[in-house]
Amino acid sequence: MVSRFSGAFIRAVLVVLVVVTPSVLLPGVSVDARQMAALVALFAGLLTFVEYNTEAPSLIEFRDAPPFNRVRLAMLFATVFCLSIMESGRTEATSLTELVQAIGHLVGRSMDFPYSPVRLAKLMLAETATPEQVLAVRDAAGIAYLTSLISLAVFVLLLKSGAWPLRDRVFNVWVNLPTFDPTAGDLVDRLERDGRINIALGFLLPFIIPFIVSLSSSGVNPDSMTASQTLIWTMTAWAFLPASLFMRGIALGRIAEMIRDIRRARVRADSTAISRASRVF
Repeated sequence: MVSRFSGAFIRAVLVVLVVVTPSVLLPGVSVDARQMAALVALFAGLLTFVEYNTEAPSLIEFRDAPPFNRVRLAMLFATVFCLSIMESGRTEATSLTELVQAIGHLVGRSMDFPYSPVRLAKLMLAETATPEQVLAVRDAAGIAYLTSLISLAVFVLLLKSGAWPLRDRVFNVWVNLPTFDPTAGDLVDRLERDGRINIALGFLLPFIIPFIVSLSSSGVNPDSMTASQTLIWTMTAWAFLPASLFMRGIALGRIAEMIRDIRRARVRADSTAISRASRVF
């Protein structure tokens, strides 16, 4: 009980730190903005604490299957931190801000080719956007997308090396997938189907979101889009959600493979036991 409480508390504190990172790092943030960030952070931290402290979660998936959520949280923090450092360098340039801005500029320029997610992110802006605003969106999209790709590669390496799910733990579908109904149809087929859907959505969302925005309106107001906190959270969501769906799809496929292997092992054990019994009689 104490271990679960302390683990839930630490996770809640980490979530709060992620949410308040832009307000802490950005200069000139208003008092109202800081209060709003603190309120959102407290709500997110409370939700995380409740989900991890209860015996049966209701929303958060893969609660007892580390390091899945740890990789996602690290990806979220890295994206928010890098974008916050980039934005803070607009007014207070330091060696760190210049380094991150240079990396973002290099990555954004290298990913800015026709039909790429970064190029489509630029197209979300209205035609009245200045070249500086377009470059700000491009560089932010580039570094956010790079962070998501690195995090996704780390998770795949953990999966291939056998570090997920951990072999010394029993994977409980009910605890780790609280929103998934294992009784509706064949479990393996549904896991594989949902995994493919998540992978497809994770691949398509970076392309679909800017396309829908550009079709539904004449473009996002560049002044509001390039406001520091708006740009940080918009680009974070644009990169984090697809990568998270991609990771979830890969994880569901891995779970389906594990269940299939367990079923095959049981079938082989049953057939072996039957053959031995037939020999005895």
